[in-house]
Amino acid sequence: MCGIAGIISTESANVHLALLKKMTDAIDHRGPDGEAFWINPVNTVGFGHRRLAVIDLSPLGNQPMHYLDRYTIVFNGEIYNYVELKRDLEKKGFQFTSRSDTEVILAAYACYGRSCLQYFDGMFAFAIWDDALRELFAARDRFGEKPFYYTLPDGADTLIFASEMKALWQAGVPRDVDLTMMLNFITLGHVQNPTDKVATFYKGIQSLAPAHWLIYHLPDNKLTVSRYYEVSGRDTEGLTGHGDLQGQF
Repeated sequence: MCGIAGIISTESANVHLALLKKMTDAIDHRGPDGEAFWINPVNTVGFGHRRLAVIDLSPLGNQPMHYLDRYTIVFNGEIYNYVELKRDLEKKGFQFTSRSDTEVILAAYACYGRSCLQYFDGMFAFAIWDDALRELFAARDRFGEKPFYYTLPDGADTLIFASEMKALWQAGVPRDVDLTMMLNFITLGHVQNPTDKVATFYKGIQSLAPAHWLIYHLPDNKLTVSRYYEVSGRDTEGLTGHGDLQGQF
């Protein structure tokens, strides 16, 4: 696993290296093989990354990673079919400097836009800054194997995200307990709100739901979240007759 963190804000004073460093220090256990940071020239976007090196152990696989002088990514996870995707993208004219699955995600996004998610077989949580559109595109894998937490309070002009909530707290996000969630846990044992899958135990902090993407358009401070995948009946064919598995998908 790796650890990702980021701040996107219309106020440049909210984006600085010391804050990003505090965020990634809080999740350093997720990436013992290195850390790196990136802040865009106008100081409105900052990314931090803690790396667990698995694919392409060279410095070419380091993050935050840039592509085509337009896209920058922080990524946690693994794309299992990245070799096949890379071949297809090379046929379309895309070039690569690393052997990492991270760069394949960037090229796929450059090629297919948000539809790139339909091509990925893997577990992932990533965030891509598109400098041309001035927007953040983030996504989580179909079954939520990799975490992604974020906050954008009503009326605020700053979106903050990370792999774990403790990184958000280091960025000054309040630890205000959601009493309804706490009551549900104490009385019913629920660790998730059954009617609101994105809710967490803390007010103002949300979990990006599995099989969802979000776009945060910085110029107008607009956040959009959408589902990109649903389990269909065809996906569960062949599972019937195994009583222990029924109802778990």
